Amino acid sequence: MSKVTILGGSGAVGSIATETLASSGVFSEITVADINFAAARKLVGKLKGAKLSVAELDAENPHSIRRAIGGSAVVLNCVGPFYKHGPTIMKAVIEAGINYVDVCDDFDATEKLLAMDDKAKKAGVSALIGMGSSPGVANVLVRFCADSLLDQVEAVDIYHAHGGEKIEGAAVVKHRIHSMKVDIPMFLDGKFTTVNLFEDSGKALEEETEFKDVGTYSVYGYPHPETITLPKYLKGVKRVTNLGLVLPPAYAELIKGMVRLDITDEKPIEVQGHKVIPLEFAVAYILSQREKLMKEAGINQPMGCLKIVVKGYKDGGKNTYIFSMSSRGQGMGEGTGIPAAIGAILMGTGKITEKGVLPPEACVNPMDLL
Repeated sequence: MSKVTILGGSGAVGSIATETLASSGVFSEITVADINFAAARKLVGKLKGAKLSVAELDAENPHSIRRAIGGSAVVLNCVGPFYKHGPTIMKAVIEAGINYVDVCDDFDATEKLLAMDDKAKKAGVSALIGMGSSPGVANVLVRFCADSLLDQVEAVDIYHAHGGEKIEGAAVVKHRIHSMKVDIPMFLDGKFTTVNLFEDSGKALEEETEFKDVGTYSVYGYPHPETITLPKYLKGVKRVTNLGLVLPPAYAELIKGMVRLDITDEKPIEVQGHKVIPLEFAVAYILSQREKLMKEAGINQPMGCLKIVVKGYKDGGKNTYIFSMSSRGQGMGEGTGIPAAIGAILMGTGKITEKGVLPPEACVNPMDLL
């Protein structure tokens, strides 16, 4: 029995991961570390099982991170946005010699994390990154197809839609904005390339897809890291894409509009004698409209679906496998937090032994997860 620390453990994703770990019986000690100390304490007060404690966390301060994770066997990082906090946190965890799991869903942060591979190996650390839904479960199911169902994987198309969660924090909205501003990596015709959401290259990938239990929606390119990691582990694959949307569509369009109008800069501007950061205004305005837009769309509960379409060849014949993980009544918190907790459990029970920085398809045995 050992200790696990969940960074961001009282947030929308982290709280579900914390609840899952507390009920698992795998770890003897659980520490919930969060900038919102009161929320962390409230969450811990509701849970039973392992020895539970709370720590205050400043994700931008390496000293605060090291203090929070002291004595841990595994650190599960649920602090977003990852493009801002991911590299700083993982660097501190590696330097502390502690095994690490996260739910990083930003491709640019993923590239920075993968660049720490040698550092992790030298420290004897196993770092499992992107162990949520997409990325996470998606990667492992593709690995399952490649190992057990197909002789050759030709194409992987990952789709996701979710919305209606009880809470949506500023970090999630900042991730959405960031995802729309950057060039989006895709693997097309056997080559890495990028597309822009608002240009012809991005629009060419938009399509309507049916999501089990959720509905049929138009999806657009997402810069999730599966498109940069899966091709490295799927020899001969020709296509890997990631497309999705947040529900309701009007909410997604509001965020797109803010990005299109470029009201998302981080440089302060003066407004009637006050310094205002456009990004912070955009996030606050988007969140202020969320409840109204959900009500207009008739969304009154969390819902979501992860859909993976894998095409390839088996015994000379062409095959297509479609996986769907869907729910009404549960959403992003469960879809991301439960796989993250399972990743921490696999790490804590010795199911993941490879050293270095690794995406799920590189180190998670699909049957262990399933």
